[in-house]
Amino acid sequence: MRIHGLNKTTLLDYPGHVAATIFLGRCNFRCPYCHNGGLVLDPDSQPLIPETEVLSFLKKRIGILTGVCITGGEPTLEPALSQFICNIKELGYFVKLDTNGYKPEVIEKLLEENLLDYIAMDVKNSLEKYGQTVGVEHIDTGKITKSIQVIMNSSVPYEFRTTVVKEFHTKQDLFALAEEIKGAKAYFLQSYKDSEQAIQQGFHAYEKEELEEIAKVLLPIIPNIKLRGID
Repeated sequence: MRIHGLNKTTLLDYPGHVAATIFLGRCNFRCPYCHNGGLVLDPDSQPLIPETEVLSFLKKRIGILTGVCITGGEPTLEPALSQFICNIKELGYFVKLDTNGYKPEVIEKLLEENLLDYIAMDVKNSLEKYGQTVGVEHIDTGKITKSIQVIMNSSVPYEFRTTVVKEFHTKQDLFALAEEIKGAKAYFLQSYKDSEQAIQQGFHAYEKEELEEIAKVLLPIIPNIKLRGID
């Protein structure tokens, strides 16, 4: 396992749980506004944490922590992900997966094996602008659609989320995106925040009032839409 980070305690990453967050390296996207630039562009330059060390930590925290969030990078690129989650589940933890949804076959397999208790999928933009938004010239948006269907048809709690950036997202884009996840149980519009760790800096966020207006327009499509990360 390419484990490059461990947040030992968080109340934010896994709804309803005191959790630890595990960061895996590598990603198949190059979203210019991504704030985990080091894990995406040059994961080999990041310190590695042995899997045994992480599992030992989790074993010691049984009864204090209840959940583990696995994020990245993109966790579904890791061949040993299934076994790693099995090891975590054996300790009695609930497991949340953060994913960009470009490996629907991996998500489907993990669900079939009952290894996931919560899924958070980043839906980046309307299908028409997906490649531009994720920084990949040739992208199979059918994989995104497939993951959305797999997740929405599962019995596992989930959320979809979009980091909204003025340079990439128009109101029309977000309306088209919402149609792709129509009826989703939970959808978050996340306000963009610039970061020194971003792949590219200098992008801009919508104002709180603008995001509230967008959410209001999307409400008939996704009744459970909320804002996240606004001041």
